[in-house]
Amino acid sequence: MSNSEYLYINLLKHILENGTSKEDRTGTGTRSVFGYQMRFDLNEGFPLITTKRVPFRLVVSELLWFIKGDTNIRYLLQNNNNIWNEWAFLKWIESDEYSGPDMRNFGLRSQQDHEFNKQYKEQLEIFKRNILDDDCFAERFGDLGNVYGKQWRNWKTSKGETIDQLKDVIETIKRNPDSRRLIVTAWSPEDVPTSALPPCHSLYQFYVSNNKLSCQLYQRSGDVFLGIPFNIASYALLTHMIAHECGLGVGDFVHTIGDAHIYINHLDQINTQLSRDPKALPTLKLNTSKKSVFDFEVDDLKLEGYDPHPTIKAPVAV
Repeated sequence: MSNSEYLYINLLKHILENGTSKEDRTGTGTRSVFGYQMRFDLNEGFPLITTKRVPFRLVVSELLWFIKGDTNIRYLLQNNNNIWNEWAFLKWIESDEYSGPDMRNFGLRSQQDHEFNKQYKEQLEIFKRNILDDDCFAERFGDLGNVYGKQWRNWKTSKGETIDQLKDVIETIKRNPDSRRLIVTAWSPEDVPTSALPPCHSLYQFYVSNNKLSCQLYQRSGDVFLGIPFNIASYALLTHMIAHECGLGVGDFVHTIGDAHIYINHLDQINTQLSRDPKALPTLKLNTSKKSVFDFEVDDLKLEGYDPHPTIKAPVAV
């Protein structure tokens, strides 16, 4: 049995046993620890959690969205990916153009009030249809600002120029694999006030040794039940894709988290997850006819042998 999932399970247990109770911007409340690291050997299998189902196609479409440099949720909705909806929806309901029922604090109210939850779902469906069908609406309310795709592919400089960080780092890996500057950053202090959600996975660095590519992510903040399994899978996938383009094998994915937290309203779900035994990890299959990271589409990235325990649903704190 792979050790990879136990790294994640041990993080859950560590927070439950040692975490500090903290308030947060969502008003939900968390148990939190500061400074935690996991090291996943990518040769053991693809590190997608098996003690609950994690929808791999959502991981893929979100990562490709970042790689494309896109910041509008329309691409995600076109791929039936709803994981960024709430932040764009918030932008709409706070605008002068919104005329529906009061949606303030919808994250918490939808959990506590059945009638409100029905209204919220109705308004969210209206919002999604408008994003998909109305170009002007999508442009105004679907764009999340300077989030990951923009920072990775179109970083703006003080001279008014732009830097394609991702493309540059891939070319450097090919040309100078021993470089200690194989870094992509998403954290820009200037852009924090205008981003829908300032980057949680703030910076990542690559390292080449023995013809294998490793990646370390520094994540300033991590929702350990909902977000961290996605983040592990996403950066493992990115490492595989870049290794493929650069003609390298894969090494480790090292995940360093600043504020690693469990939301209080996820405790029951975590207890359910911890009652389950991990299963064998799946295997990643890339379409090897695609030579560049920038050529991949959703159907080019698949898993074999993924047989997880059932989904465990939990609310997103917005």
